[in-house]
Amino acid sequence: MIHLAKEDIRHSLGKFIVTAMGVGMLLGIVLIMIGVYRGMIVDAESLLNDIKSDVWIVQQDTLGPFAEGSRINEDLKYTIKNIQGIDKSEAITFQNIQLPTKKNKIRVLAVGYDIYGDINPIDKTKLVKGRMLKNNYYEIVVSDKTGFVLNDKFELGRNLYTVVGITKNTVASGGDSLVFISLKNAQELQFSYTNKRIHSDRARGLVAGSSPSMVNAIIATVKPGYDVNAIANDIRKWNHKSVYTKIEQNEILTKNVIEKASKQIGLFTMILILVAVVIIGLIIYTMTLEKMKEISIMKLIGIPNFTIIKMIVEETLILGVFAFIFGNGFSHFIYDKFPKRVVLEMSDALILLIIVIIASIFASFVGVNKVIHADPARAIGG
Repeated sequence: MIHLAKEDIRHSLGKFIVTAMGVGMLLGIVLIMIGVYRGMIVDAESLLNDIKSDVWIVQQDTLGPFAEGSRINEDLKYTIKNIQGIDKSEAITFQNIQLPTKKNKIRVLAVGYDIYGDINPIDKTKLVKGRMLKNNYYEIVVSDKTGFVLNDKFELGRNLYTVVGITKNTVASGGDSLVFISLKNAQELQFSYTNKRIHSDRARGLVAGSSPSMVNAIIATVKPGYDVNAIANDIRKWNHKSVYTKIEQNEILTKNVIEKASKQIGLFTMILILVAVVIIGLIIYTMTLEKMKEISIMKLIGIPNFTIIKMIVEETLILGVFAFIFGNGFSHFIYDKFPKRVVLEMSDALILLIIVIIASIFASFVGVNKVIHADPARAIGG
């Protein structure tokens, strides 16, 4: 009967609450781990969605700038633009750099684009302060996560940059914040040689210089009514480049770039769930041992095993549900404190609740087994 479980819980309410909170924190960490995985997927797709490109043209036999190095000539964008079915095409660069701050340096992904071009990778809805880039040199739009404010100045490469805009929720596939600079500045940062490198090359008898006309990818949009896959195949065939549609680029990000991390998080999550089940089982076993005398008295006065077993199962379920409620609240309280994005979804919480209920029922069998073999004579013997 349910009142037996209630009475037993009320008898040791403090201990029950502390136990539920402890298990709940463990379940909360499980939700956080699931949220980290969800956040990785959202981060991987965020930049692709902001750029809004249908086709990615990259160096032949490479997977593109998100997975490996890619260098192609900037002027290829004019060839791509003249292909039937192509609406817009632009050159773009991606480069991991370290932004200097007052305390230390911050790793970011710098996106370089033609500020006078047809495709702007900055989502206007995410620009919370300032403006877009207007000048080809020494302006930068940064993420709010970097800690910079408007009109801040800092050295990058050989030059001094000024913060003209601040965005929110702009991240790379690895969770690093995004910054945006002009294509000219990006090419200078990524492809120009330092003076020392030029002097060294000259001393070796090599041709010293730089490759300012190189970029990491050409992006393009397709006119309505045209088949994206067919156009991608034509570019791949006649221009000897690797070409990926937006769907294919998304698969590269989710499978090739973050697949190992997602598998690791999934395995760790399964281990945490298994640990939670074991802990709940041990708790119920301990709680059952503590009241073996009372259980023996119940059996002695004729209360059937079924009623006592029902009490154990119900108490376990109540513990599991209370632990889940606390864990869910705990995860929502701390998730925004993590440096990378954590996405908590109701569907994940409901699935975890079902797992907790099933696990609690199985965990209660540990206590049930003890009840079945309890000797009524213990009630007399003390």
